[in-house]
Amino acid sequence: MVRDPFASESTPSAEEICAALDDPDCREIIRNLEEPMTASELTSRCDIPQSTLYRKLEVLTESTLLEESTEIRQDGHHASKYSIAFDEITIGLDEDRSLSVEIERPARTADERLADLWSEVRKET
Repeated sequence: MVRDPFASESTPSAEEICAALDDPDCREIIRNLEEPMTASELTSRCDIPQSTLYRKLEVLTESTLLEESTEIRQDGHHASKYSIAFDEITIGLDEDRSLSVEIERPARTADERLADLWSEVRKET
């Protein structure tokens, strides 16, 4: 399942984001994602066992810190690619003394906005 944090209708809780960022393996993945990469590429770059890496990618995509997209390959063996889906995260304290989180996302290109529109049209038809 491909997850797009830009199209996500729900924002993860501050606790979910803090838990993901508190995890050393998750931070290692983020540190190594200079460009979109597959899980196999991340496994060779990070010192994380593959089974653990998949669990951490799930945590990061569920918390909308990573964007998962599909790399279409001519051989038919498509692969998920992961990229960082934030520029900045701000954690604050609300008036009721609960944590709040604000995620600043990178600007979307015209192509990405068009792809979003087509995805919405497909949902309607």
